[in-house]
Amino acid sequence: MIKVLIVDDQALVRDGFRMILELDDEIEVVGEAEDGESALAAIERTAPDLVLMDIRMPGMDGLEATRRLMRRKGAPRVLVLTTYDADANVVEAMRAGASGFLLKDVRKGQLVRAVHQAAAGDSVIDPAITARLINRLMAGHERPEAEAALALLSSREVDVLKLMAKGLTNAELAHSLSVSESTVKTHVARILSKLELRDRVQAVIFAYEVGLAGSRPLQPPTS
Repeated sequence: MIKVLIVDDQALVRDGFRMILELDDEIEVVGEAEDGESALAAIERTAPDLVLMDIRMPGMDGLEATRRLMRRKGAPRVLVLTTYDADANVVEAMRAGASGFLLKDVRKGQLVRAVHQAAAGDSVIDPAITARLINRLMAGHERPEAEAALALLSSREVDVLKLMAKGLTNAELAHSLSVSESTVKTHVARILSKLELRDRVQAVIFAYEVGLAGSRPLQPPTS
C-alpha cells in the first residue's frame, strides 16, 4: 500500500486528487495539508511514502517545505504540483530533492501512474516540460565542470542517461536497451556515483545542463 499526503492550499484540488487516488486499491490517502508548515506536521503524524506538494501556497511554500523535509532522515518522496508559470521554483524543488513534478491538470491515469512510479523509485518528469524548464534556467549559463564530468561515463551509461532524460522508467529503459531491469539499475547507480548526484532527477537536470537532452548535444565519450 502506498501512503500519500496531499498538500495544496485549494480544497477543491485536494478533494479531486483524493477522489482519483482512492480509486486505486494500492493507494491510501493518509492526510491533507493546506501549506508547508502544516504539511511538515502532518508528515510527522501520518508517515506517508509520498507527498504531492503544491509550490505556491501562503505562509511556508512547497519549495521551502521540500527543502526542510529532505533534511530529515527517512523523508518520503515528493512530487511537486505546478502550473506552467512556476518554472524556476520547480527546478529548485527538484534540486532540493523532489522526485519530479506534475501539472495540476494531469489526467487521472497519469496521476495514478506517477504515484506508483515515484513510490517505486523512478523520477516523474514530462520531458517536453522539463526541456522548457531547464532551457530557461540554463539560458546563458555554461557548466564546463559538468561537461568534463560527462567524460567519466561509458558510452552505454551516456545512452542510459539520455533515455532517463526522456522520462523513461527502469522497465522502459530495459526494454529500449534490450537488457534486464537489474542491469539498468546497475547502470543508473554507476551514473549517480560517478557524477556524484543524489538521484535520478538530478541526473536529468545534469543531462540538460550538458546538452544530452537539449538542442546542443555533445559528442559521447568513446570508452
